[in-house]
Amino acid sequence: MGKKRKHTEVEAVPNVKKDEIDSLERPQRTLFGWKDKKVEQEKQTDGTIFRNKEKVLVTCSRRINFRYRHLMLNLVSLLPHCKKDNKVESKTTKGATLNELVELKSCSSCLFFECRKHKDLYLWMAKCPNGPSIKFLVDAVHTMEELKLTGNHLNGSRPLLTFSANFDGDPHWKLIKEMITQIFGTPKDHRKSKPFHDHVFVFSIADDHIWFRNYQISCPHTGVDKIDRGGLDKLTLIEVGPRFCLNPIKIFGGSFGGPTLYENPYYVAPNQVRALEKKQKAGKYAKKVKAKTRRKMHELSNPLEPDEFADMWKEE
Repeated sequence: MGKKRKHTEVEAVPNVKKDEIDSLERPQRTLFGWKDKKVEQEKQTDGTIFRNKEKVLVTCSRRINFRYRHLMLNLVSLLPHCKKDNKVESKTTKGATLNELVELKSCSSCLFFECRKHKDLYLWMAKCPNGPSIKFLVDAVHTMEELKLTGNHLNGSRPLLTFSANFDGDPHWKLIKEMITQIFGTPKDHRKSKPFHDHVFVFSIADDHIWFRNYQISCPHTGVDKIDRGGLDKLTLIEVGPRFCLNPIKIFGGSFGGPTLYENPYYVAPNQVRALEKKQKAGKYAKKVKAKTRRKMHELSNPLEPDEFADMWKEE
């Protein structure tokens, strides 16, 4: 008898529709276009993907003024990638304390608002733990609650950072620009941020001071959710707030200290300004005293002649 043939095992092919096959092969769609899985896998194997994990610690010193505290809270609301912490004592050892807090909070940068004499506000902008760090004097502070402007943007949206052309001149302005870009720029795909831009942070240099403004990008709407593409050139900016001015004092090589890389030669401390005002007021008082003494000396040197009618009506 002949040999029996072996029956080949036939796999059961499931009934799959063409639409389902197309949906499985179709790449993932994102806000920036179609995302190819093969390209993503090649990038992951190459290790060329850079993910920005910037986190900023925002804190202040004790005995801070209410106006400066409101400014700090406004910045916290504008930076979704920041973390807020308790107040820190403003002492000589604040650098070590802040570096430890930054490490405990898993942050890489720090914004420290230091208030002195309930009048002067200093802003420390530092990269921890190796530096560099910049110390600013904050002037012309106007908070959102104080201004009551008509601009409004969504909470947590990513800002566009714009700088004036002066930042590309001197080396210290380039360093300040890079620090501001890393600290104020919201990382992409951050869990607390929204994946679109609807406001602008403007940093401009005037009189060796950095002026900060925050504007909403207003789009012309033709319908409920539609934007007229022909009217994109008619975008307008509406100010939101807050406003403040940064006067750079020193740039240090380390975090909250270290070697001095740059010192502003035009910086005048607020204590010196107040001392000059007191001297001017004291000068006014000294002028009054000198005028009185001159008047007395004039009266003594030029006595009046006796009046012959002085005793006319005196009763005997």
